[in-house]
Amino acid sequence: MALRQIRVDGDDILRKKCKVVKEMNERTETLIDDMLETMYDAQGVGLAAPQVGVLKRIVVIDVDYENPYENPYVMINPVILESDGEQCGDEGCLSIPGKIAEVTRPNRVVVKYQDREMKEVILEATELFARAICHELDHLEGILYKDVAEGPLRDADEAMYEDEE
Repeated sequence: MALRQIRVDGDDILRKKCKVVKEMNERTETLIDDMLETMYDAQGVGLAAPQVGVLKRIVVIDVDYENPYENPYVMINPVILESDGEQCGDEGCLSIPGKIAEVTRPNRVVVKYQDREMKEVILEATELFARAICHELDHLEGILYKDVAEGPLRDADEAMYEDEE
């Protein structure tokens, strides 16, 4: 495994649509392992392949703060089948470091994807997990959270300070 460079806003690859993964091979396995290592090292809850410069439909997500590293989700060729409800909150992104903005997302999603063995999985997710899925799947379409934000980007450190007051 190796850490990969996280691409930041302004890099053209973040605006491109990703290609479907047709089969699992050694390069894709290595990419997934590297994505997980990179996400954990950067203290993120999700990472999409284009964020490390690869235009493949792969995301990794781990929103379990109590047991990180134990059960990350690897989603290959994910598609949201249904969504409902609404949640509004601040989002950040490893590709837009130090910034946050308010984004409205579905509170519940049902997603279909393939796991590392290329077996189809259908999963229901709510709250933060649903938000993370929507955020990461947007990356696969070349969409950044700032494109769907309801207000301007704010400095994350200042926002945390305001919350403490």
